Amino acid sequence: MSGTLFIISAASGTGKTSLVKALLENCPNLKVSISNTTRNKRAGELDGVHYHFTAKEQFVDMISQGAFLEHAEVFGNYYGTARHMVEENLRQDIDVILEIDWQGAQQVRQSYPNAVSIFIMPPSRDALRQRLENRGQDSADIINQRLNGAISDMSHFVEFDYVVINDDFDIALEDLIAIVKASRLRQNIQVIRHADRIQGLLSN
Repeated sequence: MSGTLFIISAASGTGKTSLVKALLENCPNLKVSISNTTRNKRAGELDGVHYHFTAKEQFVDMISQGAFLEHAEVFGNYYGTARHMVEENLRQDIDVILEIDWQGAQQVRQSYPNAVSIFIMPPSRDALRQRLENRGQDSADIINQRLNGAISDMSHFVEFDYVVINDDFDIALEDLIAIVKASRLRQNIQVIRHADRIQGLLSN
């Protein structure tokens, strides 16, 4: 496999989804893995685009078969990253992004210890609260719960290779692009992608 696996995690309200979307638009040969879930499809969602919607019984069977790189149960619904989809893309020299939380990142590192992990942080607690409030979707109590959860999530940034502060969107995007480009130039990646070229340079 010569593709690179990227793990991008963040607390709720940090702007991860928007940054990843912009990253895909600026970096060729890069895909986001589509997760499986047992939750019901919401209005406007498409199977195979937003999620792979999976029956709970089938999902549980997939867990027992070791079919997921990571999985979790959230509010009674299962979410997981199918192993074969990721591995197929990596074999085709396509870099893959996993948008998962820190617990999922811990699971993935067991199979891919060389995965490049990135944690996105907000510039401050006040900025994070403002972003959560600007969504206009939740009550004050829910926002406080999300904020407390975000603070707990952010404490795990030390487990990641890179930390990006999303204070200015364009600068944060530039940082992500730089990480992707640098990761693609690592020796262990280049020796696979350019095996013939390197052999030609070094052979007598």
